[in-house]
Amino acid sequence: MPQRRTSHLRIAIDTGGTFTDCVWVEGGKIRMVKVFSTPADPSQAIVEALERIGRPGALTLLHGTTVGTNTLLQRKGARVALVTTAGFEDAIEIGRQARPKLYDFFFDRVEPLVPADLRFGVQERTDSEGHALEAPSPDEVGTLVDRVRRSKPEAIAISLLFSFANPEQERRLAVALDRLGVPLSVSHQILPEFREYERTSTVVVNAYLQPIMQRYLENLERRTSESLHGQRETQQAASLQDSQARIFVMQSSGGITALGSAAREPVRTVLSGPAGGVVGAAAMARRSGFERIISFDMGGTSTDVALLDREIRAGSQAEIAGLPVGVPMLDIHTVGAGGGSTARFDAAGALRVGPESAGADPGPVCYGRGTQPTVTDANLLLGRLQPKRFLGGEFTLDLERTRRLVSEWLKQQRSSLTLEKFAAGVIRVVNATMEKAIRVVSIERGYDAREFVLVAFGGAGGLHACELAEALGIPRVIVPALPGALSAFGILVSDVVKDFSRTVLWRASNKIPTERLEREFAGLRRGAEKAFRDEEWRGAIHRQRSVDMRYRGQGYELNIPYSRRLIEDFRREHQRRYGYSYPDRELELVTLRLRAVIPSPTHLGAGIPGRVGRDRIGSLPEHATVFLGGKKMKAVIYARELLTVGKKHSGPAVVTEYSATTVVPPDRRFWLDRAGNLVIHVR
Repeated sequence: MPQRRTSHLRIAIDTGGTFTDCVWVEGGKIRMVKVFSTPADPSQAIVEALERIGRPGALTLLHGTTVGTNTLLQRKGARVALVTTAGFEDAIEIGRQARPKLYDFFFDRVEPLVPADLRFGVQERTDSEGHALEAPSPDEVGTLVDRVRRSKPEAIAISLLFSFANPEQERRLAVALDRLGVPLSVSHQILPEFREYERTSTVVVNAYLQPIMQRYLENLERRTSESLHGQRETQQAASLQDSQARIFVMQSSGGITALGSAAREPVRTVLSGPAGGVVGAAAMARRSGFERIISFDMGGTSTDVALLDREIRAGSQAEIAGLPVGVPMLDIHTVGAGGGSTARFDAAGALRVGPESAGADPGPVCYGRGTQPTVTDANLLLGRLQPKRFLGGEFTLDLERTRRLVSEWLKQQRSSLTLEKFAAGVIRVVNATMEKAIRVVSIERGYDAREFVLVAFGGAGGLHACELAEALGIPRVIVPALPGALSAFGILVSDVVKDFSRTVLWRASNKIPTERLEREFAGLRRGAEKAFRDEEWRGAIHRQRSVDMRYRGQGYELNIPYSRRLIEDFRREHQRRYGYSYPDRELELVTLRLRAVIPSPTHLGAGIPGRVGRDRIGSLPEHATVFLGGKKMKAVIYARELLTVGKKHSGPAVVTEYSATTVVPPDRRFWLDRAGNLVIHVR
């Protein structure tokens, strides 16, 4: 029997709180499959998705993971020992003077990841210019190693005070501590920047995640290979070598990296999935001719929003689970509002929604196992979700169970609300939470939301997008093709990205020190080229240079793309962001940044994306009763895959598809454009 010819697929998989999404390109079209997530072991859902695709042969798997995020949120990371400059052992506990809740006298600060008995000081000192003033003796280093060994750490973080200026002391300690055989996180390798609190916190987070992420990725690699080998044997593929899987991981900065790099520096992956969503939103909006967008990703457990003004830019300061993280991340604001967010009444009888979530297990009431009402249940009770149109008809939502259990729950809460009024209240409350999140990334940062387009995705994004756009004055909503898996799509089309930085702290008046800047950027460029060679990446490297700048005396910086108009660009951006600028005040060039990029090889063809599985939706359009704006009305139910490109329709309408549902209010026009995006004219 002739052997079947194998093919090489690039598949992107995003693990979410409720669903695991899988996207790839086949025959010039985007293909997709969704499976329920398996929180206890995320790799199980990934293997299930690969088996449903059933393509033997070599595989490149691009993965967006929530393992790092969940580990931080649940505080289930490794036992970490911290080695730092003597006298600064408590810096990660002292932190900054900022009070997250100014008027809450009973507010408890987030506990550091390393307890006091696992922090070790070493007698060393380097000045701000990089000159070594004091170094530990060999005996002191040996004593330190013994003390750390007796503490039985699972990972070690090393962060000395001025290692960004001279890393030699850290190198010596890393060589000595490496003999203990546990993962090391060294600050000059991960974040060679000033601000010892943020740098130390970042390195500690990396060490905290290292063993967990390493085990997860190794397990994923093993299970993926076993699955491919099983398919090879079943379908008699060519050879064992043809059935290998190469795995890459999405970073928080909006680019992918090799599996080994992600295992060494998992701190760069804590916003892995949401970053894919931002990249995907930008790519799909660009196909429809929109460059200024607000991405709105409403999934099962949370909502992620970001603003993109013609380009994707990563910030250098973020906070995850109350902990500062200084590696580059896309500027994404997250709130605990998703389809699985649970409703409750507080002690005063006020309705609250989230941040707690039913997740994938037990899930919403309508999924068949949950018992507490969620946002998804509210949308179902209001007719905005159609029971037999969920996942293209592959999964039926249990409306009768939802009515019965939510009614019983309301009686237990001693509430006199009807089902419809309760559900409408849940929608209003969760919309208010998400509206506030959008204001944070737009209005509060000097942008006029009315000048942007709202790109709504995630399984629940289209259900709420039009109401949010109306509240904020946003004129148009775009629901991209395959909205429920756009994060996976973004991962699929993401470039290979590596970020490098160096703190310099130079003063400048009205002249840029061009020669010194070019020398420093040349050093960062050589580091990037070496990193790409070590991981055997091929392709032309594109470089994006930028500088963190501030007025002398300020405590925070603005990141400005490097050009010969650097000073003018900084003052213009300062005026836009803060409303004022000083024409004669002395400036500081604080940190130089280099973003090295190898473009993605994935190219998309034209046409409407397809999906895996048989279409079970039946004939459409038809009509259904829905509640919109507190009013009961008849809405037309459309199947998105049956819409004609360019033909305009009017609301009220519900547009169903495999991965999501979109609700269009009355008198709002919508149409499918040539890029396959659903465009809704709100204002």
